[in-house]
Amino acid sequence: MWPFDAKHTQLVGLDISSTAVKLLELSKGSGRSGANYRVESYGVEPLPANAMVEKNIADVDAVGQAVRNVVKRANAKSKKAVVAVSGSAVITKVITMPAALSEQEMESQIELEADQYIPYPLDEVNIDFEVLGISDKNPELVEVLLAASRAENVEDRVAALDIAGLVAEVVDVEAYALERACTQLYDSWPEQGEDQTVAVVDIGAVTTTLNVLHNRRIIYTREQNFGGKQLTEEIQRRYGLSLEEAGMAKRQGGLPDNYIPEVLDPFKEAMAMQVSRSLQFFFSASTYNRVDQVVLAGGSSSIPGIDDLVEEKLGVGTSIANPFAKMSVSSKVKPQALSNDAPALMIACGLALRSFG
Repeated sequence: MWPFDAKHTQLVGLDISSTAVKLLELSKGSGRSGANYRVESYGVEPLPANAMVEKNIADVDAVGQAVRNVVKRANAKSKKAVVAVSGSAVITKVITMPAALSEQEMESQIELEADQYIPYPLDEVNIDFEVLGISDKNPELVEVLLAASRAENVEDRVAALDIAGLVAEVVDVEAYALERACTQLYDSWPEQGEDQTVAVVDIGAVTTTLNVLHNRRIIYTREQNFGGKQLTEEIQRRYGLSLEEAGMAKRQGGLPDNYIPEVLDPFKEAMAMQVSRSLQFFFSASTYNRVDQVVLAGGSSSIPGIDDLVEEKLGVGTSIANPFAKMSVSSKVKPQALSNDAPALMIACGLALRSFG
């Protein structure tokens, strides 16, 4: 069931993040514009506090109820879904195997040898693999991507979907979903990403994830504890609001005049510093010393002007992710709301794209 065996069927993409469930359903037409994708339904449902702990499901019933709510509100049609586990919950390794082996023979050999690569008892993990292609070093070998996650990470997501009346058709990995969503951004990248190094910085509620792509493939991922919840908590503390009120004020406005210079601007500076620091980690851990483009994703990247600030600080072209820029939209989706939420829907978009291979 995970993560590489998607059937070509209509799937609902469900991104279960630390603070919300994001749903996206796409269809593919035969028109001539763009990639011919259409957004059929989408929705965002906040999760109760403590339903998730460090991207692991702590309360399956609460998450299942949130999934049920967002499916109902979005009026999603398909009952088959694809979800993802976070990179920190997944072990991946590229191994080489004889090219002459059939897929079944590979599966048998991987089962025999998996304990060399996986630091958990094999009865506690879910394993899958995908053949990447012929090895550069030896044409008689193929490179195989092995992915493993503790079974409970997968089972909890499957159980939450089951509560909502959905079938988990595929359990993917967040980084691969993000890489797939980036196919919808290539037109806005230098050289459309070919032979380029692009940093995609996803600034969520509690975690900032840097994914660096070279030649359109992820070559580096790192998570850090920083996110929009810090801004919400500062609003809460500064203006004596509940966490819920602070979150609403952050999105809808109406805060005192000193909010922008004393609260929002320092947070934007902290965000820019976080992006810079994340890239420094990448440079020190690799042979790269520059990137050609920075793409900001996640809910916090919709703060006005953050792209200009990051571009100014780093001296690198910076854009805000919108995977729907060339997609059409069904009549039941509000285009402005979708546009506002677009940077936070990258993983949900990558998951929904599994419907098309």
